[in-house]
Order: sequence, then C-alpha cells, then structure tokens
Amino acid sequence: MALKMHPSLTVHVGDWLKTEIVEPTGVSVTALAEHFGVSRQALSNLLNGHASLSADMAIRFEKAFAVKADTLLRMQTSYELAQARAHERDIKVERFDRAA
Repeated sequence: MALKMHPSLTVHVGDWLKTEIVEPTGVSVTALAEHFGVSRQALSNLLNGHASLSADMAIRFEKAFAVKADTLLRMQTSYELAQARAHERDIKVERFDRAA
C-alpha cells in the first residue's frame, strides 16, 4: 500500500527556492534573471508560485547554486501531484477493462 502525503506537507518549489536559496544570498530577482538569461517576469512567476519549474530553469539553479536539478524537479512533481490529489474525487474515470 502506497503512503499518501498530506497536501499541506508539499511546498511549491518556487517558494522553497525563494526562501532557501535566493533570499539568503541577497540577490535581487532582476539581477538573478539577468544572470540566468531569462526574463524577470518568468523568474518572478516561478518564485511566487505562479509558474511551474521547467527542466531548463532547474538546470540554471543547479549551475548557479549547486542544488540538484533532479531534486528540484521531484519537488515540483510532488507539489503538482498533491494539488491533483486534493480534487481527485472530481476526476471521474472508471477502471479500464481490457476484455471489453
């Protein structure tokens, strides 16, 4: 039996990056966006939880801050799955019967 994580235990990876990586370094979003070669808006959307983490952005954080891109992407996936689980009762799909 699989364990289910309570949705309150998941955090958007952007929020985690903001509080644990970006803010402690004291770098501005504008300066970091320039360093990454991305728009300020794209980075801001991620850090404020309004956009998902892409593989490219995960690699940028890995290169700049030595945090594994794989770990960041797993955090993102975990968050998205928790969000979907919160309303899984609304997803109406019957078990697929191959014999039918």
